[in-house]
Amino acid sequence: MAQDPAGGLTVRLRQETPIPLDATLAGAPGELVAIVGPSGSGKTTVLRCIAGVTQPRDGLIRCNGTIWLDTASGVAVPPQRRSVGMVFQHYALFPHLSAAANVAAALGHLPRGARPARVRALLDLVHLGGLEERHPAELSGGQQQRVALARALAREPAILLLDEPFSAVDQVTRRKLYRELAQLRQRLHIPILLVTHDLDEAAKLADRMVILHRGRTLQAGTPREVMGRPRDVEVARLVDLHNLFDGEIVAHRAAEGLTLLRWHDQTFEARHAPDFAPGTRVRWLIPPGSVVLHRRDRPSRGEHENPVRGRVGELVALGDVSAVALLTASGEVISFSVPSHVAERNGVAPGEPIAVSLLAKDIHVMPWQPAAPAETRGL
Repeated sequence: MAQDPAGGLTVRLRQETPIPLDATLAGAPGELVAIVGPSGSGKTTVLRCIAGVTQPRDGLIRCNGTIWLDTASGVAVPPQRRSVGMVFQHYALFPHLSAAANVAAALGHLPRGARPARVRALLDLVHLGGLEERHPAELSGGQQQRVALARALAREPAILLLDEPFSAVDQVTRRKLYRELAQLRQRLHIPILLVTHDLDEAAKLADRMVILHRGRTLQAGTPREVMGRPRDVEVARLVDLHNLFDGEIVAHRAAEGLTLLRWHDQTFEARHAPDFAPGTRVRWLIPPGSVVLHRRDRPSRGEHENPVRGRVGELVALGDVSAVALLTASGEVISFSVPSHVAERNGVAPGEPIAVSLLAKDIHVMPWQPAAPAETRGL
């Protein structure tokens, strides 16, 4: 098979039918890449193509320098010859076999005498020591997931594919599994691909995120880059950013790393966006975490940074955090959250006047696109 000196994983998939694909992604050894997108966006199809279960009309898949798929050259390595470990959404364990036997079923490449020790080592690795003889029905959802992970690692794969692996467990178990995966990946110097529709999950676990929609890669980068600096309005909507507004570029102050942005009758300072000429109509966003509430009892110099005044249109207490919707004089809404005790101390209540500052370094400018029907207006 063809060899390439580059390590890690490189994937390019394209086809019009039966499922449209125009996807590219890469994963370095030891890197966890989250493939994020709504249902039907093609996330599982991408994993199936990598595993060799599905073959695209046009594609290239290279892992650890070995070509697994190159449609241009007629190379298509069969699934059983691809060094892939995969954990499915519902684990796909054999119900009539014990945890140890489920893992042993993937050890056919080892001599029979070497298998018991390898099974024990793998189950210890996923914190299941002592439960070797239990059947899936006798295990919790989290324990079944660990068995599936041990089985996926049994053949020492070159890549690990995780297809919504945490969706079938409760929140407490999920948080524990997050920690265990974070610890485990430190010992696995292989790319890990995690398919999920949960943005919080991707942000917590991934080194990089790939946003997939209708089979097409829209953006790839660190979670901070993708969720704080989306490429365009489409990506911003897919990562659930709500503070999207129309604006116009006024001028650039390159030496200060700033761009001046007009919004209604105000001019804001924003992170430098030199690709947009003065006079250009744009869309801009401010992440909720970059909206800073002005304190009533102690004004600060920071209140001069892009101040916005309005009234509280909505206040929803969510335990220790309160979600606030600031209704501006122009009728637009800026959403943000504050600790509930801060909201109470500052008299934040429906109908009350409040003021906030928008952090200039986090105002992100994008090409103009029409607003969605209730994107920023109303509550």
